[in-house]
Amino acid sequence: MNLTVEDVPERERFEARDEAGELAGVVTYQVTGPIIVYTHTEVDPRFEGQGAGSALARAVMDDARRRNRTVVPMCPFLSGWLDKHPEYEKLVARSTRKVK
Repeated sequence: MNLTVEDVPERERFEARDEAGELAGVVTYQVTGPIIVYTHTEVDPRFEGQGAGSALARAVMDDARRRNRTVVPMCPFLSGWLDKHPEYEKLVARSTRKVK
Protein backbone atom coordinates (compact mmCIF):
# COMPACT_ATOMS: atom_id res chain seq x y z
CA MET A 1 0.00 0.00 0.00
CA ASN A 2 1.26 3.45 -0.89
CA LEU A 3 0.54 6.10 1.75
CA THR A 4 1.31 9.79 1.85
CA VAL A 5 1.93 11.27 5.29
CA GLU A 6 1.59 15.01 5.81
CA ASP A 7 1.78 17.33 8.78
CA VAL A 8 -1.46 19.24 9.36
CA PRO A 9 -0.32 21.76 11.97
CA GLU A 10 -3.66 23.52 12.29
CA ARG A 11 -5.08 20.21 13.57
CA GLU A 12 -1.90 19.26 15.48
CA ARG A 13 -1.60 15.95 13.72
CA PHE A 14 0.02 14.03 10.92
CA GLU A 15 -2.35 12.35 8.48
CA ALA A 16 -1.70 9.27 6.35
CA ARG A 17 -3.76 8.99 3.18
CA ASP A 18 -3.93 6.35 0.48
CA GLU A 19 -3.78 6.96 -3.29
CA ALA A 20 -7.50 7.79 -3.36
CA GLY A 21 -7.13 10.37 -0.59
CA GLU A 22 -8.82 8.22 2.04
CA LEU A 23 -7.64 8.92 5.58
CA ALA A 24 -5.79 5.81 6.77
CA GLY A 25 -4.58 7.08 10.13
CA VAL A 26 -3.30 9.93 12.26
CA VAL A 27 -0.71 10.75 14.89
CA THR A 28 -1.65 13.66 17.15
CA TYR A 29 0.93 15.86 18.81
CA GLN A 30 1.68 18.92 20.92
CA VAL A 31 4.71 21.14 20.31
CA THR A 32 6.45 23.32 22.88
CA GLY A 33 9.61 24.92 21.56
CA PRO A 34 11.96 22.17 20.39
CA ILE A 35 9.93 19.42 22.10
CA ILE A 36 7.20 17.43 20.38
CA VAL A 37 4.94 15.11 22.33
CA TYR A 38 3.25 12.43 20.24
CA THR A 39 0.03 11.79 22.11
CA HIS A 40 -2.00 9.30 20.08
CA THR A 41 -1.85 7.09 17.00
CA GLU A 42 -5.04 5.89 15.35
CA VAL A 43 -5.38 3.74 12.25
CA ASP A 44 -8.70 3.27 10.48
CA PRO A 45 -9.76 -0.40 10.81
CA ARG A 46 -9.81 -0.72 7.01
CA PHE A 47 -6.05 -0.08 6.99
CA GLU A 48 -4.99 -2.10 10.03
CA GLY A 49 -2.32 -4.72 9.43
CA GLN A 50 -1.14 -3.03 6.24
CA GLY A 51 1.71 -0.96 7.64
CA ALA A 52 -0.17 2.32 8.10
CA GLY A 53 0.89 2.68 11.75
CA SER A 54 4.52 2.03 10.91
CA ALA A 55 4.40 4.47 7.98
CA LEU A 56 3.04 7.14 10.31
CA ALA A 57 5.63 6.39 13.00
CA ARG A 58 8.55 6.56 10.57
CA ALA A 59 7.24 9.80 9.03
CA VAL A 60 6.74 11.59 12.35
CA MET A 61 10.17 10.53 13.60
CA ASP A 62 11.86 11.57 10.36
CA ASP A 63 10.09 14.93 10.61
CA ALA A 64 11.30 15.38 14.20
CA ARG A 65 14.84 14.59 13.08
CA ARG A 66 14.66 17.16 10.25
CA ARG A 67 13.39 19.82 12.66
CA ASN A 68 15.91 18.96 15.43
CA ARG A 69 13.11 18.21 17.87
CA THR A 70 13.20 16.14 21.03
CA VAL A 71 10.46 13.51 21.01
CA VAL A 72 8.34 12.54 23.99
CA PRO A 73 6.41 9.40 22.93
CA MET A 74 3.30 9.39 25.15
CA CYS A 75 1.45 7.21 22.64
CA PRO A 76 1.81 3.50 23.53
CA PHE A 77 1.93 2.46 19.88
CA LEU A 78 4.72 4.88 19.03
CA SER A 79 6.63 4.05 22.20
CA GLY A 80 6.51 0.34 21.32
CA TRP A 81 7.50 1.05 17.73
CA LEU A 82 10.50 3.05 18.93
CA ASP A 83 11.64 0.11 21.07
CA LYS A 84 12.10 -1.79 17.79
CA HIS A 85 13.79 1.10 15.94
CA PRO A 86 16.93 2.15 17.83
CA GLU A 87 18.02 4.39 14.96
CA TYR A 88 15.73 7.06 16.46
CA GLU A 89 16.94 6.70 20.07
CA LYS A 90 18.94 9.95 20.05
CA LEU A 91 15.75 11.93 19.40
CA VAL A 92 13.78 10.46 22.30
CA ALA A 93 13.55 11.97 25.78
CA ARG A 94 13.66 9.16 28.30
CA SER A 95 12.71 9.40 31.95
CA THR A 96 15.45 9.10 34.52
CA ARG A 97 12.97 8.27 37.28
CA LYS A 98 12.83 4.71 38.51
CA VAL A 99 9.47 3.03 38.28
CA LYS A 100 8.36 1.53 41.59
